[in-house]
Amino acid sequence: MSVSTLLDFRQLALDLTPPDTEEEMGFDIYPIDQHFPESFANVLSRREVYNKHLFRPNTYLHKWWARRCGTTFRTILKQLVREPAKRDYYAPGGLEGMIILDPMMGGGTTLHEAIRMGANVIGVDVDPIPVLQARATLSRVSIAELTEAFQQFFDDLQYRAGPYFQTECPKCHQTIDSQYTLYGIRKHCACGEVVQVDQFELRYEQDRTLRISPNTWEIIDNEEPLSLAESGGRRLITKKETHCPNCGQKYQDLIEIPYYDRYTPIAVAGVCPEHGFFLRSPGTADRDRIAKANALRSTLDFGGLADFSVQSGPKSRDLLRRNVHSYLDVFSSRQLLYLFHAINALQSFENPVKLNLALLISTSLEFNSMLCGYKGWAKNRPGAIRHVFAHHAYSFPYTAAENNPVNPRRASGNLQSLFANRIVRGKKWAIQPMERLIDQQGGTKTVKIPGELDGGVEISSLDALKQEGQSFLLLHRDARDLPLPNESVDFVVTDPPYYDSVQYSDLATFFRVWLAHLLPSEMDWRYDQSNSAVANDQNGKSQFKNVLGGVFGECHRVLKPDGRVIFTYHHWDPNAWSDLTFILKKAGFRLINRYVVFSENPISVHIRNLKAIKHDTILIFAKRGAKSAKSWPPLSRIDTEDSETFCRQCGEALGWMLDDSFSEESIRGTWNQLIRRN
Repeated sequence: MSVSTLLDFRQLALDLTPPDTEEEMGFDIYPIDQHFPESFANVLSRREVYNKHLFRPNTYLHKWWARRCGTTFRTILKQLVREPAKRDYYAPGGLEGMIILDPMMGGGTTLHEAIRMGANVIGVDVDPIPVLQARATLSRVSIAELTEAFQQFFDDLQYRAGPYFQTECPKCHQTIDSQYTLYGIRKHCACGEVVQVDQFELRYEQDRTLRISPNTWEIIDNEEPLSLAESGGRRLITKKETHCPNCGQKYQDLIEIPYYDRYTPIAVAGVCPEHGFFLRSPGTADRDRIAKANALRSTLDFGGLADFSVQSGPKSRDLLRRNVHSYLDVFSSRQLLYLFHAINALQSFENPVKLNLALLISTSLEFNSMLCGYKGWAKNRPGAIRHVFAHHAYSFPYTAAENNPVNPRRASGNLQSLFANRIVRGKKWAIQPMERLIDQQGGTKTVKIPGELDGGVEISSLDALKQEGQSFLLLHRDARDLPLPNESVDFVVTDPPYYDSVQYSDLATFFRVWLAHLLPSEMDWRYDQSNSAVANDQNGKSQFKNVLGGVFGECHRVLKPDGRVIFTYHHWDPNAWSDLTFILKKAGFRLINRYVVFSENPISVHIRNLKAIKHDTILIFAKRGAKSAKSWPPLSRIDTEDSETFCRQCGEALGWMLDDSFSEESIRGTWNQLIRRN
């Protein structure tokens, strides 16, 4: 596909191109003040929302939630570029010498997009995980160095933990590395114990279906037994059977025993070099390996058990309700052996290699715990592991999948696969970033952005930031108190927390307790979740207004007089908009302009089958007193039937209330009047 065939698509980025001089702009001094290529941004975001990790692989080293589209934030940043030739989305650079702050950086989208364009960036987060991920992904380290270190690290892990994850081929009986082991959950009623699974079918293939017999627990291939099983006299049932047909009782979890022990193995998968893939019932040798790992469990020294204690939180309460009080208990003994040896092996490496490997181990836990479900029966995803946070919450599977993290073959969620996809792919993209071009027929082509690099030099002070080009300063702290001088930042570009979002900081504890052991001296691991904007105070009231109010107050202080604060936002709740209005009014901002862009995957677990908002309002603010030709007339009602219209009108209402003399009480009353939903 030639570049000439794509000119129509690229022209979308130049539609309504703003004037190029301040004299022509009138009161406005940045292109974004009066222009944003919404159509162009929508074309890209509608593609990216389905596969964000493929569009921006270098930002996806470690699990984080609610990342916004990188293409949208690149488009935003391009509208801050003064030089017209560099304002083109596909042109390199444009922000050289600028200092851009993200006070709530989360997944780091702003930092990555801005540093690629030559800016110096400051990232702040109250949670240590975003800081570590940004440091690992922005630091320059060669793929060759990482690959050599990973192979040494992996070989050591496989030598020490690999034997516990082995099995035998059912045909030639040679010992090989297993791919995964499936478990059913043990439950009981007055009659005794049963084992429950999602379904009896374990794998659909082109010419056969592998299933487990509910009576004998044999693995059956088109009704022919492939392997014998040991059921221990327990009935095997599916999740549809909720009550015992004999005593009538509902089957109950065995909550009095450790979580990992509530499961029993039902099948082992592997790939024999001679006979290919197999799925077999666990044999005596398989059970012996599990028993040996269980015997070693109590000898593994992870430090104080209190470090792994589950504290009550919005999502961790789901663990406590099931009598899970330690994060250690959601891992099998074999998985704990893997972690124990990983922690020890890691200490021989130096940063930034050590940091990358530690984050790789940490993110692997989402595919290597007994909270992982099994979705490998599908023809299009054979052997796939359902990761822990597939539903942005803790799930407790009927059929649990115990992965083999040290299998030398790449498979769903194991170390070899994650290293290739999270580190190698990410670093290759960082060295040579690519963007999507889409033609009029909907075809897609990736093009290189010459001269750009997704990375920079880490520095430790603002003075050094000013002296070093394309550098980054990372701060693990509450953004309500920034160690930055007054009027020292050109732009603030961020994505604030959703008003009543999932408590991601609570979910992140699943990783944080292990990172504190993998990287004990790299961060201050004391973390107070109450500092989160979506946490509740001691009286159960939301801290959104207080926390975000402090953050935006600091943004106003450190922002240069002609700077801009830009962020994306949406919410159905009028209280979310009223709190935001009060926060911005108190901080001293006025709205310069607003735009709307598509932002949500329609099949996301958050919005599937719901009348949800699929767009973001892009909001551009200046300090109060800044002149602007834009005025915001009053509204009488906001359309709640259409996501795009709703976001656009909410932006207009925000601008109106910031410019007018509204009290806090009248702000809340007006928003409640404007947003009336059935």
